[in-house]
Amino acid sequence: MMRRKEKPENMNLFSLKMRASNSNTGHLSGAEKIVNKHELHTYTNALLHRALHHSKGAADEITMKVEPVQLSDIQLLEALPVKTVEVANHYEGIEEVKKLLLQLGLQQAEEIIEMLSSCSSMRGAILLDVDTMKRLEPDQERGIRATYMDANRSHFQEDLTKKNHFQEALVLATKVAHAPNVIGEICISDDPDYVTGYVASKEFGYVRITKLKQKGSHLGGRIFLYRHSESGVNETIAYLEKQKIVVDLGLSKRLNEAKQQDKWRKIKSDLASLQENHLYRSFNEIQTAQEAHVKMHDREYVMLASNSYLNLCNHPGVKSYALQMGEAYGIGSGGSRLTTGTTTLHRLLEEMIAEFKETEAALVFNTGYMANVGVISSLLSEGDVIFSDELNHASIIDGCRLSKAKTVVYKHNDMNDLEEKILAHSCENGLIVSDAVFSMDGDVVNLPELMRLANQYGLFSMIDEAHSTGILGERGRGVCKHFQLTQKPDIIMGTLSKALGGEGGFVCGDKLLIEYLKNKARSFIFSTSLSPVTSASAIEALRLIMNDDTQVTKLQENIAYFNECLQAHGISARSNSAIFPIIVGSEQAALDASAKLFDHGYFISAIRYPTVAKGSARLRVSLMADHSKKELSEAAKLIKKYIGNV
Repeated sequence: MMRRKEKPENMNLFSLKMRASNSNTGHLSGAEKIVNKHELHTYTNALLHRALHHSKGAADEITMKVEPVQLSDIQLLEALPVKTVEVANHYEGIEEVKKLLLQLGLQQAEEIIEMLSSCSSMRGAILLDVDTMKRLEPDQERGIRATYMDANRSHFQEDLTKKNHFQEALVLATKVAHAPNVIGEICISDDPDYVTGYVASKEFGYVRITKLKQKGSHLGGRIFLYRHSESGVNETIAYLEKQKIVVDLGLSKRLNEAKQQDKWRKIKSDLASLQENHLYRSFNEIQTAQEAHVKMHDREYVMLASNSYLNLCNHPGVKSYALQMGEAYGIGSGGSRLTTGTTTLHRLLEEMIAEFKETEAALVFNTGYMANVGVISSLLSEGDVIFSDELNHASIIDGCRLSKAKTVVYKHNDMNDLEEKILAHSCENGLIVSDAVFSMDGDVVNLPELMRLANQYGLFSMIDEAHSTGILGERGRGVCKHFQLTQKPDIIMGTLSKALGGEGGFVCGDKLLIEYLKNKARSFIFSTSLSPVTSASAIEALRLIMNDDTQVTKLQENIAYFNECLQAHGISARSNSAIFPIIVGSEQAALDASAKLFDHGYFISAIRYPTVAKGSARLRVSLMADHSKKELSEAAKLIKKYIGNV
């Protein structure tokens, strides 16, 4: 009996599938390859090794299936383009998934994500009708398995005994994306040691999200997103389960390399997007000293946007002393504080800050940003907990991130929510940190209650006084004097660059704290110290405030008067600080109002996302001691004219 002679290439190809399970954990692992005949032995042994050395345990049942494959039956696909999204934790990762689902036009993103938890024990995937939210798998315990697929191995080297999560996922995602009636896929691996997952579609490619679950979690699942009438289900399943696929990773690589030839492409795109969404920033060049009146574009403006609250940037006495000390000490410090960068001026400045804030000691940093980053990242580490107000300054947020401690965000100035969060996140070493005056909202922290909670639960308390030093309390000594407290927070941070009119940041507290920071705060240790001229200007500014409270009193009077002006015009914004947020809403409306105020000679900044939340764009009015009542009254009148009732 004669047999039909097969073409040599058809006889040499085989589909090799491995499925492994354990009687305790159920399905453990699965893998498949399309290999040449001479590779069968090598790949069979490699997949057996993988099944017997899985992180979830060794398999006690392994199935190997070998089938001949016709070359003419194989479809060659180009791999989906790959993008990686870095996230800090799995909560951020899930938010990225939601964004991608919305990009596919799926409004029920949260409901779809919740379904992932129901398919952890399934061997296959959910086939979900995204319009009706109906599951379409014929066997809902088994699910749909995408099979008969591999990558073109001529383009890479692989370790046969180890699972290449990314490569195998990209192959599967590419097949699923090309299946008829499938618009996308979500996947979280059930491997407890692999936390990266992905969302894939033809529309935006394969998007790797670095954290979609906590390490050690067995949570995992896969959903194929289907959009068509139910009459197309059989066609979809047939493609996923029967169509043989080889994915060309090399072709995808070459295409990606071609796209990267213009390495500025993404930057150009991002800048264009900022412009389209009214979020693009540019400089306003000021031609005079920072005072209540400035010159810009050869025109004079009333400056209602500066943080120089006490008008000390151009004070004759401050400038004179700075020039005098510049002659004596030079303009540069020549080194970091722990090498050659500590001068007599640095010591005097720190002594004066400690005296002004009524603490044992103080330490000067190059900026307020560096102070927050240095303090938080040196005091807290992995395993600790930080409780941070949701509206804290970016420098606090970055310090929390650098510390690697667990950061728990509580509702803005909500002490009840803070206590609930403390009770829910016990720790041996923890910190409560908050702005004293919130830089974009102007409101004041509930310091007495925050300190009560810190003391009750054995947590450090830290307050950022950037916008309260020189403004609040008797002689501008800050938020503690504002509340007339005798006990102080454990850590008081502030700046020299706002009310004091200079540059730099500082930290005050017990000597023990300051000695620790000298030895542990990296942003202090590894930075060249402040210029002697800068230190001198801060010394003289502090001396002025401590000896004469005229400027502080004038500023506090202006704050009270501007509150009256806004109220008289029906504007609801009120503040106990020098910062008045006039909420407008849209970014474009805030920009338009700011531009019209500029036309009338009033410099008032429009604050937009990401500085504030989307939809809460605002005019940020900052008062100075030397603004006249006439100027403040006119500003309130113009704000009312251009934004109406707010």
